[in-house]
Amino acid sequence: MAIGSPTPSPGAREVQPRRLRALAAYAAVAEASAGRLHREPACPMRTPFQRDRDRIVHATAFRRLTYKTQVFVFHEGDHYRTRLTHSLEVAQIARAMARMLELDEDLAEALALAHDLGHPPFGHAGERALAAATASFGGFDHNAQSLRVVTRLERKYASFDGLNLCYETLEGLAKHNGPLLRCGGPISALQREIEATGVGQWLHLEQYAPAEAQVAALADDIAYNAHDLDDGLRAGLVGLGDLAAVPLAAGFAAALPRGLDKQRAIYEVNRRIISALLEDAVSESRERLARLAEWSVAGVRAARMPVIAHSEERAVEAQGLKSFLFANVYRHPRVMAVMADAEGVVRDLFERYMADPGELPGSWRAAAEADGPSGVVADFVAGMTDRYALGEHRRLFDATPDLR
Repeated sequence: MAIGSPTPSPGAREVQPRRLRALAAYAAVAEASAGRLHREPACPMRTPFQRDRDRIVHATAFRRLTYKTQVFVFHEGDHYRTRLTHSLEVAQIARAMARMLELDEDLAEALALAHDLGHPPFGHAGERALAAATASFGGFDHNAQSLRVVTRLERKYASFDGLNLCYETLEGLAKHNGPLLRCGGPISALQREIEATGVGQWLHLEQYAPAEAQVAALADDIAYNAHDLDDGLRAGLVGLGDLAAVPLAAGFAAALPRGLDKQRAIYEVNRRIISALLEDAVSESRERLARLAEWSVAGVRAARMPVIAHSEERAVEAQGLKSFLFANVYRHPRVMAVMADAEGVVRDLFERYMADPGELPGSWRAAAEADGPSGVVADFVAGMTDRYALGEHRRLFDATPDLR
């Protein structure tokens, strides 16, 4: 198919929804999008970024996030975050931040919803297992896998593989962690995926992403800092009394009304952390955006530092909270024991499918026969939900850990 920006079919006119407010000069403008890899007629009802958001929500990979681990495996409790609820919470924070900064909310929301589409089962434990298993042929990175999902692995449209998202959306996914600077070292899994998609020339890889993408990335940090603490408190891994010396959280815990029950107390700490981080991010970002040499998307990309960020004081506090979570929640013996077993499940599955691709389902088996098993097996395992991975392990092995 031809490569370039989309062109309307003869006689078609793209009817844009009425904007309730003007966007800032440095916002990404959907009507001026650089286009998509495959040409498509314009949508008469939605902007290109709204269309991207809707395609992400309707993607199979998005639905699978329901049963993918955030911190706790899905069967440990109905109220802990999953990758899906985490993504929804990131989207809410990103949309609020974008609105206050007069950015395109739809692009920020689309990127927030899509940022974890490539996560394998069991969260970072699954990613560690896949990275180790694939080290000899390129490794695994969930950001690279998210890009792979939306450009190649989703297969539902008649004319192309993937979701055919706008270049601005692909750029935000590719640069979720910042610009991709060239260096003399090995090519990363993300760089290799960008080369494979053939879209690198439109992604401004050595510059910062548009402000909407930076909003989604910072919203991700805000969400998991606050919500992983919330889950850790409710799971009993840490207590409210343990927050006395924790940056950011300590003041909010100390200010709680006396006699408040545990559930309300935990929620109060959580919401106040989010509010403080969001308010600070908006204030600091407004100052940085005001200092841009050029008020445009190009000016945002060319800036010498991110334009969406926390103040230095809040950034130090957020890092302190993150360090507390690593030491006391992510590396809690209970979590570590479950995640060690989860890594073993992913490792076992990968090795079994590599040794016997005939155990793969029909379409995946055919792809492994045609293209070789390594990449196909990695894609298949990465796409699994926690419960599907456990079910496959029970089918293929005599003993499967309980992960509790």
